[in-house]
Parts: sequence; C-alpha cells; structure tokens
Amino acid sequence: MEYLFSTIGVSIGILFLLTLFLLSRYKRCPSNKVLVIYGNVGKGRSARCVHGGGAFILPVIQDWQFLNLNPIPIEIDLRGALSKQNIRINTPSTFTVAISTKPEIMLNAAERLLSLDESEIKTQALDIIIGQLRLVIATLTIEEINQDREQFLSLINKHVATELNKIGLELINVNIKDITDESGYLEAIGKKAAAEAINVARVEVAQQERSGAIGETKALREKEVEVASELAAADEGRKEADSKKRIAIAELEAQAIEGENISKARVVEYNATLAEKSAEARRRSEVAEATAKREILENQKATEQARLEKDEIIHKEVQKRKQEIDAEAEAERVRRIAKGEADAALLKYNAEAEGLQKLLEAKANGYKEILNACEGDTNAAAILLLIEKLESLVAKQTEAIANLKIDKITVWEGGGEQNGNATTNFVRNFINTLPPMHELAQQVGIELPQFLGNINPQDLQKALEVSTKANGRKRKQTESSEKAETIEE
Repeated sequence: MEYLFSTIGVSIGILFLLTLFLLSRYKRCPSNKVLVIYGNVGKGRSARCVHGGGAFILPVIQDWQFLNLNPIPIEIDLRGALSKQNIRINTPSTFTVAISTKPEIMLNAAERLLSLDESEIKTQALDIIIGQLRLVIATLTIEEINQDREQFLSLINKHVATELNKIGLELINVNIKDITDESGYLEAIGKKAAAEAINVARVEVAQQERSGAIGETKALREKEVEVASELAAADEGRKEADSKKRIAIAELEAQAIEGENISKARVVEYNATLAEKSAEARRRSEVAEATAKREILENQKATEQARLEKDEIIHKEVQKRKQEIDAEAEAERVRRIAKGEADAALLKYNAEAEGLQKLLEAKANGYKEILNACEGDTNAAAILLLIEKLESLVAKQTEAIANLKIDKITVWEGGGEQNGNATTNFVRNFINTLPPMHELAQQVGIELPQFLGNINPQDLQKALEVSTKANGRKRKQTESSEKAETIEE
C-alpha cells in the first residue's frame, strides 16, 4: 500500500514537473520584440519569427531568442561627398532605423542580427547608410540637392532602405540637418539666389507697392463706394428698419387697440349680458312678484267676488223676491185696475149705449116733430136738416175751396157762342157743381158775384122759419138728453 502511494506521489510529482516544464517552454512575445525560434523549425528554414502572441518551444530541438524592435537613431556626419558636379558637400544628418516586422525582412534580421547588440547593429547600419548616401549624392547636382530636398530624401529612402532591408532593418526617418560645401559654391549660389531673390523681391516689392498703391486706391475707392453703399444700405436698412419698426409699432398699437376694443367690446358684452341677466332676473322677480300679487289679487278677487256674489246673490234673491212680490202686487194692482177699468168701460159703454139709444130716440122724436112741423113735407124736413148742417157744410166747403190747389186751368176759347164764351160757361158750370153758394157764402161772410145766380127771398124766409123751429126742437132734445145723463150719473 505504501508502495502504491509512493508510486502515485512520484507519478504526480513527475506529472507536475512535466507540466511545469511544458509551461516553461511556452514563450509569450512582447509587442516591442520579435520571438525568434531556431533549430528544427521546418525543412529549408533557418528560423521562425513570431511577433505578438506566443509559441511553444520544443525542447531539445528548438531554442529561442528575442530581437528588440526599439528604434535605433544613427548620427551621420558625412563630409566631402562628391556630387554630380564633383563638388564636395557636407550633409550632416540623422537616420532612425529599427528591426522590421515584415516576415521576410524579420527573417533577415533573425539570420543576421540575432545575438548582436544595439551598437553592433548601429555600426552595420552606419556603413550601409554612408555608402548609399554617397551614392545618392553622386547622382544629383548641388542645385538638385539644395532645391529639391523631397527628391533627395526620396532617393535616400529608396537606396538606403533597400540595403537596410537586406540585414533585417527598415528606415524609419531621415533628417538632413544641413548641406554645405567646402568651395563656397553653395554660398555663392546662395548669394546669387539671395541677390536675385532680393531683386525679385524688390521688383515684387515695387510691384506689390504699385499693386498695393493701386490696390489701396482701388481699395479706398471700393472702400468709399462700399462704405457709401454700405452707408446707403445702412441708411436704407435703418430707414427700412425704422419703417418696419414704425409699421410693427403701428401694427402692435393697432393690435393693442384692437385688443383693447375687443376687450372693451367683451366688457360691454359682458356688461350687456350681465345687464340682460340682471334684467331677466329682475323681470323674473317682478313677474314672480306680479304673479304672486296677481294670485293674491285673484284670490282676493275670488274671495271678494265670492263675497260679492254671495251678497249679490243674496241681494238678487232679495230683489228677486221683492220684485216677485212687487210684480205680484203690481199684477194684482193692474189686474184690479184693469178689472176696474173694464168694469168702468163696461159701465161707460152701457151708459153710452143707453145714452146713444136715448139720443137716437131723441133724434127720432126730433125728426118726427120736424116732419110733423113740416106737416109731412119731407123736402122741407130735409131742407131743415140741411140747413141745420149748413154751417158745417159751408165750413167743409170753404175748407175745401181754401185748400184747393189749382196751379193752372187751361180753357180753349173758340168764341161765337150764344150763352157766352167758353171761359164764362166753364166758370158757371164750375159754380153750379157746388151747393147753393150764395146762401152758404153769406152765412160764412162771403159775398159771391151775381153771375153765380140769385136766391128767392120767400123760399129763404120759409127755410128760416122751418130752421128756427127745428133749432128749437133740437135745443129741447139736447136739454132732455143732458138731463137724462145727469140722472144716470
């Protein structure tokens, strides 16, 4: 059992140690370094470079080293380099190089720079840079080197970078500090250029001054024009702004007035509405009060009417009863009066009948006496009766003549007749149609003309006697009648 535990512990220990060993063989590559694995890395390959990440290094058959990627500045004080014009120039400069991370260049670095320190790498790069820099200068003139620095740097990068790549380096930066020559060519060129530049500068200055003067004048003119224009525009703008301001103020005032008017109108409307509502409320109150008063009055009226009707009914009933009583009394009175009048009329008519009978009897007796007085002569009796009525007849005849209205009587006169003309005969006949006109006219005081006829005196005397007798009998009969009536009363 102990053996088993020992075996297991040893196995675990070996496994732990093996794990630690394997873990120790995994190498992580920092970002500023290149992991170079060499040994058995593949057929035909001298090394395997890893930049970033990590790699497992096989024990025994493989090993590893780091290449530092830090930039390496190299100061180069190149002097006496021949240019294309065989003029020696000095070009102090600074080159910055570093190990490249490109796979093919990085492999060159692993093959040629592995295990070299920075100074050794700088020495190898210095030789390559000086040689390539002399080569580039030899292909260019001083003017090209001095004037076209970009081309000069481009050629340096082209040639120097190519050669540095071969040992695993790449050119990061080139800084040409200065370019000088020992013969003073560059100085002369500089002076010439300076003089030319000065002249050109002077010309340009003059031109510029002229242009400046012209431009100043133009600028002043344009300035004045623009200023005037701007002033006019400003004035116009100020006036426009003022106009807009006035319009805006007027519009605002109009809006304010409109708002005030609207507000006033609303106030008036509200007041009118309030007045209407107040009037309506007052009207309703008055109507209600009037209605209440009317109801009160109607109630009072109904009460008073009922009372009056009651009084009136009572009064009417009393009046009715009174009227009935009065009517009954009046009817009784009228009935009694009528009965009395009827009795009186009956008595009167009886008395009149008796009186009339007596009158007729008296007249009959009178007529008998007249006839006896005329001794049976009825003509004389008739004449006496006529004479008795003569006064009334004459009155009637006179009244008839007096009221007779004859506007016009037309008589056609033929002439030549024996008993007078036509007009005379007409008048005579007209008179003859009347009663004895002389007698009648004399009794009433009228004297008629003689052509109307004459009266016989004897006949007249006889008629007067008969009339006197008749009047005496008549008077007696009248006195008898009055006595009879007195007796009856």
